[in-house]
Amino acid sequence: MKDQKKAEDIAAGRVQLLSPLLADGLDPAKARQIKAALCEQTGLSERTLRRYMAQYRAEGFRGLLPKTKGRQPVDAIPKHLLEQAILLRREVPSRSVSQIIQILEWEEKAQPKQLKRSTLQEKLMESGYSSRQMRMYTSSGISARRFQKRHRNQLWQSDIKFGPFLPIGPNGTLKQVYLVLFIDDATRYVLHGEFYPTLDQIIVEDCFRKAIQQHALPEAVYFDNGKQYRTKWMGRTCSKLGIRLLFAKPYSPESKGYEKLSVMQS
Repeated sequence: MKDQKKAEDIAAGRVQLLSPLLADGLDPAKARQIKAALCEQTGLSERTLRRYMAQYRAEGFRGLLPKTKGRQPVDAIPKHLLEQAILLRREVPSRSVSQIIQILEWEEKAQPKQLKRSTLQEKLMESGYSSRQMRMYTSSGISARRFQKRHRNQLWQSDIKFGPFLPIGPNGTLKQVYLVLFIDDATRYVLHGEFYPTLDQIIVEDCFRKAIQQHALPEAVYFDNGKQYRTKWMGRTCSKLGIRLLFAKPYSPESKGYEKLSVMQS
């Protein structure tokens, strides 16, 4: 069961990697530009991206599950080597995967050809240390731009707000509640909203599930970087259902393009 969840997490990461290439109406020139940017940002080859796309189009989410190879260990990179690689990336965020491998070999921490560039890059991405992820936390000066989808269910957004103190439980103890809302980007229609007595990932999962039950599947969802949204459950669920999962850049509320769910402020 644990290995199955890990495989699904890897597949979900691959789906989200391909997400920019899955947008409707993408012309070939724009697709080539996105592929080139993804290759530069992740260290993956264009051939690997093409293989991922072919597998996804043929089998959907299941096509991106890692293939098992006999009784080989699940982790192709020893934990101590991955930790050393992460330290080298954190030390110099612009350091490429090839340079990290070369340093590990020079320092005799890894045997020659022990580490594959594509495998290490994928492990760094899973751990949150890909070159793109590192740049997200160091970039600044992003200008805001407004955007709005034209049709219902093209894009959903969500947010969490602190609610009032309400009597909860048999003793009527006053406790703060939290409001979770899902809103359609094009119509500004509130798809589902509910108050919850706790502030954890379960409240987002529950609200998202109820919104889908009432309004079918969206093409994409757009969240901020709250820990309630950046969960393995959300990644697996959206990948399995074919929903593009998008996140605003860290510490950049302007990247949502307009005032965040202003209906929630009233």
